[in-house]
Amino acid sequence: MAEAVWYVVHTYSGYENKVKVDLEKTIENRQMQDQILEVVVPTEPVVEMRGETEKTVDRKLFPGYVLIRMIMNDDTWYVVRNTRGVTGFVGPGSKPVPLDPEEMVKLGFGVPEGTVLHEKKVLVDFAVGDTVTVMSGAWKDTVGKIIEINEKKRTVSMMVPMFNREVKVDFDFGQVKKM
Repeated sequence: MAEAVWYVVHTYSGYENKVKVDLEKTIENRQMQDQILEVVVPTEPVVEMRGETEKTVDRKLFPGYVLIRMIMNDDTWYVVRNTRGVTGFVGPGSKPVPLDPEEMVKLGFGVPEGTVLHEKKVLVDFAVGDTVTVMSGAWKDTVGKIIEINEKKRTVSMMVPMFNREVKVDFDFGQVKKM
């Protein structure tokens, strides 16, 4: 029996989760669990900052694409290709090309359990050069321009006046608000 490998399927933008659900229902109804083993919409956790509120959301790594681990044959190709929202397999012409195992490890598949590959990314509503106001702490109500953003430490740096000169000061993301 052939070995199951990963394939990439192109979908309509925004239909990735619907394709996953529809495909899983079809696999169950046709009892193809031994041929189509996994359907995955790759995501990564992202922390979004809006002022002082912090929210963790899952962001799609590859919008418009779904990964499927399956044994390629005429039946599985037909089921996947004819799922609503699927535009086709990734590959030249109509011939699907499987992903290399090394590529899948880089994406976090086939990695030993407990290994964390993706750190949480932080999305903030400000950028370097933006003018912000400090909302709390000793520098409350200070206005300045962001000169540096450190996502790992979750801080922004800006120049503030102190003793008749500009001094670089770091603030937590939640302490500043974009003007």
